[in-house]
Amino acid sequence: MSDSKPTEASSILFEDTFNGRELDRSLWNVEGPVFWVNREAQAYIDSPGTVRLLPEGSIAGATGGVLELRARYSAGFQTPDGRSVDFVSGRIDTRDKFDFTHGRASARIRLPDTEGVWPAFWMLGNGSWPETGEIDILEYVGESDWVGVAVHGPGYSGETPLVNKYFFEDGATAADWHIYEVEWDPETILFKVDGRTIYRVTRPMVELYGKWRFDTPKHLILNLAIGGEYPYKVNRFKAPYYGLPPASADLIRREGAAIQIDWVRVEKI
Repeated sequence: MSDSKPTEASSILFEDTFNGRELDRSLWNVEGPVFWVNREAQAYIDSPGTVRLLPEGSIAGATGGVLELRARYSAGFQTPDGRSVDFVSGRIDTRDKFDFTHGRASARIRLPDTEGVWPAFWMLGNGSWPETGEIDILEYVGESDWVGVAVHGPGYSGETPLVNKYFFEDGATAADWHIYEVEWDPETILFKVDGRTIYRVTRPMVELYGKWRFDTPKHLILNLAIGGEYPYKVNRFKAPYYGLPPASADLIRREGAAIQIDWVRVEKI
């Protein structure tokens, strides 16, 4: 499978290959437990148990070191704002450290085969949501034969009509390594998996529903949510955790669940 390396080093605006011993805090922020959205079942914490780098050679198929965001069982974990949860996990972003307007963002990622998890690789504008726009390069609800992409903005947020599913071919699954990519210019947002175009959103398509909000800087986000609104809309499990099947909750109790990232890159186009 292609590593999708850029043709010119000068085209690189941002890159992290995760070959250090710890996450580079000059590039990334780590989210804390007060943050909560979408009826998710986890709290994000800044801990080596949920956000860690794994050395070269430790993960099969990786090209070097690996970033791992891991969900773990932590019965009755109390957040500072009084929420009680049974799972903790990791979320990182580049807000106030790196953003860009137009270009190519890509990452090589391996996802867990665990129904009801909700990992994502995505971008947000730096103002209020949805006014400054959202680009979802990868969303996943744990059904290993497909992944989703979407854009959100004013008039097309939440249940956006600008969404697509990509079903893997030839026996591949989301639990294999794949390159997830978006190419974004003033008129088009083009989504790709392993170099193959899977969805195109154009300015006229967006303006059918609302204003085009994709001429302003966006920052990168990687996260692993557990349960929540999107998984629930697919699997309809309500209890004991919203959007998380009991079998998946049991699996996370025993083993955890993780998204692994080989590298992240942003380039000029």
